[in-house]
Amino acid sequence: MFLKSHEPMSEPALESVDILSVRIHCVTMHRTLALLESMVRAGGSHHVVTVNPEFIMLARNLETFRAVLNGADLAVPDGVGILLGARLLGRRIRERVTGVDIIEQFMPRAAAAGFRVYLLGAGPGVAERAAAVLRRASPGLCIAGTYAGSPDPSEEEDICRRINDAKPDILLVAYGSPNQELWIARTRHRLNVAVSIGVGGSFDFIAGVVQRAPAWMRGVGLEWFYRLMDQPQRWRRMLALPHFAARVTVQRLGGVRARRGDSLGGIGSRAGANL
Repeated sequence: MFLKSHEPMSEPALESVDILSVRIHCVTMHRTLALLESMVRAGGSHHVVTVNPEFIMLARNLETFRAVLNGADLAVPDGVGILLGARLLGRRIRERVTGVDIIEQFMPRAAAAGFRVYLLGAGPGVAERAAAVLRRASPGLCIAGTYAGSPDPSEEEDICRRINDAKPDILLVAYGSPNQELWIARTRHRLNVAVSIGVGGSFDFIAGVVQRAPAWMRGVGLEWFYRLMDQPQRWRRMLALPHFAARVTVQRLGGVRARRGDSLGGIGSRAGANL
């Protein structure tokens, strides 16, 4: 296990945007990778969430999930809808930071630094296949362990023991949302792990169980369309996207009205002072 200093992180405060009462940090992939390395070296317990529009719509009706997202140490913008929502609110997030891209781009750093990585979740055998792919891509990478398991609370004690015995620095949890985020929030202080990240279906992509959209489609923000064509059963989940856009538009209009009200109130106050 990488030697941890347990010193608090000295990173400056991160800029963030509030979208429908969920905080998202305005970070790039480059910044995210640097932050993850700092978190591992700092020790302690850090929770990283990859927020997309589906998360936000689910969080509107699940207060516990919303609290976990807002309590995370780092909330990265996963989804073109987050970028567009931020822009509609007058803020700029430069790029998507997805769970699968974090894994693929951070593993070479982990290998070079000697960080130990544990893969938890996905279907039987998938984490093992993903681990083999990651080892080939990043020679020297230490996969401390893999286990499918379940987010069921009845399995938590056994899973926590397995993870602590493996002594990882980084835990990647692929139970899908909100299960993976809630599982990390429940167990993080029982685990001797510096960084825990919920990564959704990332193991399936890495292992080749599910094909990812071509790079050009990801580049123009059409990965959601590719996944819908490849997995038509996702159409119900996609209904969250127009609802998300409508809600963000209402948030934008509410902000405009509030600013106008403040402006008019200021004018009224100054006028009253001159009477």
